[in-house]
Amino acid sequence: MRLYRQGDVAVVSVAGIPAAATKLRASKGRHVLAEGEVTGHAHAVSARDVEMFEAGGERFLQVNAAATIGHEEHAPITLEPGVYRIIHQVEYTPAEIRRVVD
Repeated sequence: MRLYRQGDVAVVSVAGIPAAATKLRASKGRHVLAEGEVTGHAHAVSARDVEMFEAGGERFLQVNAAATIGHEEHAPITLEPGVYRIIHQVEYTPAEIRRVVD
């Protein structure tokens, strides 16, 4: 298993993309894994060698050639070819469970 983490986003290798997954279109030549609600920065990867899918509220990446996740406030991370699930970190408070904001 391969695991990559950049800020509040984790990318974990999985066996495959669910059969019911829908392919998502890139925006401006990239796939955004997570957008920063405070800064407007984004964890994103170039769509040149990557396809993004969604199934059951989860997102997946098909990385066909080494690809880099970029973000304005974090060091870049290079993903090896493979299939990955995108996980957003959450935090618990007595009032709610919520996504961590980067």
